Amino acid sequence: MKEISYQELNSWKEEGRVFVLLDVREPWEHEQFNIGGQLIPLGEIISRKDEIMENKSPVIVYCKRGIRSMIAIQRLTPHMPNVEFYNLSEGVYHLMK
Repeated sequence: MKEISYQELNSWKEEGRVFVLLDVREPWEHEQFNIGGQLIPLGEIISRKDEIMENKSPVIVYCKRGIRSMIAIQRLTPHMPNVEFYNLSEGVYHLMK
């Protein structure tokens, strides 16, 4: 599974790269702290997969510590084989402090 650090993500933003940023945490977590990602909670990821813009691949998936985002990528990959997924390493927990 491909991973990307928060520093690399910021570099992509600065370079103007096109990608989807996907938050798979719960709504209350997203409200407390977010980095601008589209919210689709892990429990809804397959039923709402059509909301993910495949034409803006790659898709960077994140959660609090990086576990739920890995699970989301594992679930989505068979349904979206042409999408390049990246897991945000370490999630956003370290940014929340």
